[in-house]
Amino acid sequence: MSIIPDAPPSPDDPVQQADAFDRADMKKLQAGHDAALNDLMERHATPVFHFLCRMVNNEDDANDLAQETFVRVFKSRASFRTEQKFSTWLFTIAANLARNHFRWRARHPNLSLDAETPETEQSLGSTLPANSPAPNEAALAAERAQAVRVAVGKLPEDLREAIVLCEWEERSVAEAATILEATPKAVESRLYRARQILRERLKSWL
Repeated sequence: MSIIPDAPPSPDDPVQQADAFDRADMKKLQAGHDAALNDLMERHATPVFHFLCRMVNNEDDANDLAQETFVRVFKSRASFRTEQKFSTWLFTIAANLARNHFRWRARHPNLSLDAETPETEQSLGSTLPANSPAPNEAALAAERAQAVRVAVGKLPEDLREAIVLCEWEERSVAEAATILEATPKAVESRLYRARQILRERLKSWL
């Protein structure tokens, strides 16, 4: 009877592969191979930009913050620990920059919270159930999506962070807690409060 050793994690797992690539590139970056940042940006720049669009509701600001996020990655490369999940560390940096932006925007209230996000982005509104698949439903879906964007944009900062991470980004409560530097219980509480507010504000659409 042959003894077959336990198999290592499947190399075909895309999530594990992505994590492995990220850790390898961060090791290269820490070792002085600056070009590794380009590979990290190629994999993560678009998700970070989309996340920031949803957080700050402005494409130009999101683009600036996304660029600054990777500047911070480069500057803080020595602090990254290889046992960390890179995407969680990256989104923590992005979330902190968004918070700083909120504080700045609070001192410059002339900026609109209703700025358009990328047209290709799927929003919570687009996932609300439609009563009919008829072509004219597309216009109603667009209105519904805009209503959701506005409602989410008007949430308090801590509630908006939780909703964006857990609903749009589909992060687990545990990972969202790490990114937001909070406890899972606090994130669950924020999600509950955010959903209650959104349910009330969007009841005409629901």
